[in-house]
Amino acid sequence: MKHTAAALAKEAEIKVVGESGQISLGKRYAGKTLRLERLRDGRILLTAVRMVPESQLWTLAEPDRSRIQRGLAWAAETRPQETDIDVLLRRRPTRARRSRVRRD
Repeated sequence: MKHTAAALAKEAEIKVVGESGQISLGKRYAGKTLRLERLRDGRILLTAVRMVPESQLWTLAEPDRSRIQRGLAWAAETRPQETDIDVLLRRRPTRARRSRVRRD
C-alpha cells in the first residue's frame, strides 16, 4: 500500500505524545477500532476498521459471497408478495416415509 501525504491529507493536526505513550484523537474516534501502520519513512497511518467475527468469515469467501450478493440484488429488485402456503406445500418434493419402529 503506497501512501503520499497529498493523497491522504484531508486535514492535519499536530498531536503531542504524552509520557504514557498515548495521544488523544478526540471524541470522533471514541470506541472505534483502528489499524496502525508504521511506515518505513517513520510515518504512522491510522485507518478505522470493522472486525468480522470468525463465525461470519464464511460470508466473505467464495462461493458464499457471490450467492449473498445475488440474493441481496434479487431482494432489492423483487417486490414482496404474499405467499400462498397451499401452493408452496404442493411444490414441496415428497419424501418416501420411513416406517418407525417402536421401542418399548
